[in-house]
Amino acid sequence: MAEQRLLFVCLGNICRSPAAEGVFLHLIAREGLEDRFVVDSAGTGGWHVGNPADRRMRAAAERRGIHLPSRARQIELADFSAFDRILTMDDDNLRNVRSLARELGDRPGLARIEPMTSHCRQHRASEVPDPYYGGEQGFEHVLDLLEDACGGLLESLLREER
Repeated sequence: MAEQRLLFVCLGNICRSPAAEGVFLHLIAREGLEDRFVVDSAGTGGWHVGNPADRRMRAAAERRGIHLPSRARQIELADFSAFDRILTMDDDNLRNVRSLARELGDRPGLARIEPMTSHCRQHRASEVPDPYYGGEQGFEHVLDLLEDACGGLLESLLREER
């Protein structure tokens, strides 16, 4: 199978997208599929560049045995050709990423851009809500959504390669 390159995107790259990256890495490690995927995350904004994931998100993920290794970075034009899929956490992220992609025109080989929640199997949600200004339960809810969506995404990718 050709290596799949996935980029998870949220606003600041310190809560939702690093959690999605960590959850997906956790799933592929459990299945022994690490060599088949390149996984990264980024934000549409650059306020937190270089910072680790939010400590509350790291703590919530650690309680589930999930490590969040990334450092925040901002999405850049090169990402659209470096990745196969760009998965966004909410409608604003989707709009911003699609707007950035328009700068490259309609060229072949650019990443497919899609909402993360389109891969949910159990939860009905149109967005992964930003937990930054909420309480602990918000981080747990985000992880519930991301575990569901990442599982659905992995299933879909494995089904496509057959």
